[in-house]
This record gives sequence, structure tokens and C-alpha cells, in this order.
Amino acid sequence: MDKIILDLCGGTGSWSKPYKDAGYDVKLITLPKYDLFDTHTHTRIIEFRNNFTEEIEAVNADKVYGILAAPTCTMFSLARTTAKTPRDFESGMKLVKKCLEIIWFCRTSNDSALKFWALENPQGYLRQFLGRPPFTFSPEEYGENYTKKTDIWGYFNNPKKSPYKLSRDDKLRTHINNRVLPELPDDYIMPKGWSRQAAKRSMTSKRFAEAFFKANK
Repeated sequence: MDKIILDLCGGTGSWSKPYKDAGYDVKLITLPKYDLFDTHTHTRIIEFRNNFTEEIEAVNADKVYGILAAPTCTMFSLARTTAKTPRDFESGMKLVKKCLEIIWFCRTSNDSALKFWALENPQGYLRQFLGRPPFTFSPEEYGENYTKKTDIWGYFNNPKKSPYKLSRDDKLRTHINNRVLPELPDDYIMPKGWSRQAAKRSMTSKRFAEAFFKANK
């Protein structure tokens, strides 16, 4: 399939996996293989540098069908303890702005094929910069057994919900941050400074990802 999906800052690629499984040409642009700040755009071409091979990989903006973006939430998280590590909103917004620049570049391309784009972040301080999001979800609304309020900005069809009623134990595990975490993909490469637990917790709900795909094929 010649439909290109850009998965920006996608980590394990869990959000874009349904597209990959369906045969879309998914470009997972994430650390440590790619640094989004080392991305350049010109004359309808986006160039990504592969940190492992030093090669430049070019993508025609006219061929990008959809964009998923998940910039790091570190500086926007409500759970962040700021006593020893103050928030740096300027640093956090640089990555958000880079994601948006690529989205805008694809959309303004003369023959743009861009059908949807979505930028997500756990519910937090990013709202104070991008405004109230048009869509907010929690995984139990899509059949998962845990909660995690997540905001999404963009232009997309809302995925159909299939709610799961949390048990008392489910709620307790979520409250104490002790839910059973998904396994990391075999080909996942851990960015420097990350832990396996952090990587697992950041993964997009499988059932939400599937519902989003169905609504935005």
C-alpha cells in the first residue's frame, strides 16, 4: 500500500501498529534511530537522518496519508514533581512545535494527500498552550481495564467507543499505578535514559489504537 503514515515521537509504534499490520507504509520517526530536530523540509520533501547509518531518508509530503504525533509529556505531566526538577515549558514546546511544523508542511503541500492528523498527550499542562482538545479519552472507554486520561488535538474522525466497566481491583491497580503492563516489541530500541517500565507505561492502548485505525483508514 502506498499510503504513508508518519508516526512522530511514536516510541514503540503502538499507536501506528494497526496501520503497519494493514500494510500501510509506516515511518516511525522516534529516538534513538531518528531525532525529530534533525529533520528538514524543502520543496515538498521531508528529510529524516538515520542516526544509525547516517543516511538521509526522504519522504514526499504529497504521499503522506496520515500523521500521528506523541511528543514527550515530561514537562506537561500533572504528576511531575517540580521541587528538584522544575518544569521547562520552553523545552517541552520545542518538540510540540516541531511535530506541528511537519504536519503543517504536509498539509500545505500543493498536492497534499493528508487525510488526518492527531497529536496526543496525557491530560496536563499542554492544554494551556494548545487550548482545550477536541477529543479526550481513557483506555477503559475502549475495553481496557485501566484509566489514563489522554488529550488529542487534530483533524480526524473520533474512534467508536466500546466501554469496559472497571472492577474495584482494576480501579485500585490504576490508582496505585500497579496495572499489568504490555510487553515491549521485540525490535524496540530503548532511548538513552529510559527504563523498560517507563517505555511500557507510555504505550498507546492497543484497543484504542485499533479503534482509531478503524475510524481513520
